[in-house]
Amino acid sequence: MKAVSGFSKMTKEEKISWLSTQFDGEAQDMINQLPAFWHHDSNIQKRLDEFSENTLTNFDMPFGIAPNFLINGRTYSVPMVIEESSVVAAASLGAKFWLERGGFTSTVISTKKVGQVHFLWLGPKDQLKAFFEVSKSSILESVKHLSQNMETRGGGILSIELLDMTAKMENYFQLKLEFDTCDAMGANFINSILEEVADIFKNKIKISDSFLPAEKEIQIIMCILSNYTPECVVECSVECPIESFGEVSGMNPRVFAERFAAAVRIAEIDTSRAVTHNKGIMNGIDAVVLATGNDFRAIEACAHAYAARDGQYRSLSSVSLVDDKFKFSLKVPLAVGVVGGLTSLHPLAKTSLAILKKPSAIQLMQVMAAVGLAQNFGAVKSLVTTGIQKGHMKLHLLNVLNQLNATPDQIHRGKEYFADKAVSFTAVRKFLESMNQLQ
Repeated sequence: MKAVSGFSKMTKEEKISWLSTQFDGEAQDMINQLPAFWHHDSNIQKRLDEFSENTLTNFDMPFGIAPNFLINGRTYSVPMVIEESSVVAAASLGAKFWLERGGFTSTVISTKKVGQVHFLWLGPKDQLKAFFEVSKSSILESVKHLSQNMETRGGGILSIELLDMTAKMENYFQLKLEFDTCDAMGANFINSILEEVADIFKNKIKISDSFLPAEKEIQIIMCILSNYTPECVVECSVECPIESFGEVSGMNPRVFAERFAAAVRIAEIDTSRAVTHNKGIMNGIDAVVLATGNDFRAIEACAHAYAARDGQYRSLSSVSLVDDKFKFSLKVPLAVGVVGGLTSLHPLAKTSLAILKKPSAIQLMQVMAAVGLAQNFGAVKSLVTTGIQKGHMKLHLLNVLNQLNATPDQIHRGKEYFADKAVSFTAVRKFLESMNQLQ
């Protein structure tokens, strides 16, 4: 196959036309329909095209709202972008349930972020360490022109240290910097400073009289922020008297609370269960991350690394039953921003932040954690009572009907028919077959 040249310089129409020539039949027809998903406002479409590379069209996702979140005494309607209706439903039900029991308490423990300069050094370790201690103040002073604006907002570089990593890799060292980026996620800010710090450090060694000529060679491998932010962490919890649960799906409140606690404990000790348990938490968090234009890939990677911080992958949430009180908590790292990047450029991200009453980054962390905890509560509650499929498939019914090409009348009748019946793909298909036979 001959490589295509200049693809990125083609218009969207030209890209689609070229792509359609690579396929036949149904695929070709579907590719030719891609312009139908372009935004009707050409200015908005131009903005969307500029977010990525080689864009052909837009991939739409449902934008929904989970109301009734009471977080630290403030009520929120939370925007969620996700294709799974049961996630929004569970978050909404969880929010309403805890609204009547005092709401969510959400606290940001720390907002530190980390950047690293990775380099190789063949000279004497002790001399390098001594040189760094003498030089670090002047290094930080030399990047003031990059950090000054952030410092005026209360953030900036918090610390810089030299790490000897030679026990793990020969000649390997790091400069580790800690940052507070205030209301920005801060990736570009951090990476710009790291690259300048690396150049300054390398040049200082080169002109120093502390080293022999052969010892002045330092090889910078890379300069990059870390998406592992175990000190950019938020903790969220809900609590109530156990008796306030009342009867839950035929269980008395004490039995329900103990079964719920056992389910969470299993996710703390069994990795196979913990992965699915935490995936449920991230269902809620990611939906808010997407809605606000933040980086869900970085947040996912960090959350799962944090879940394994003691050497075993575990639940991010925990339960305590003390003195007839039920307390459900979540502790999760969330490095997010409310200024810069897509949060400022994407029209729906800006809308999401407006719906959230223009939160600070700290407030957004608190909201995301509350949604994750609400989602986790709803999922575990279903698992230990009716089972996950009953509610999930009821909400999934419309997707199944549409997948089987049901008519509007069949969809209406299907909703009525399955109101008190178990939903499965096979059951829905048989229902439609029986309807077709009657016609």
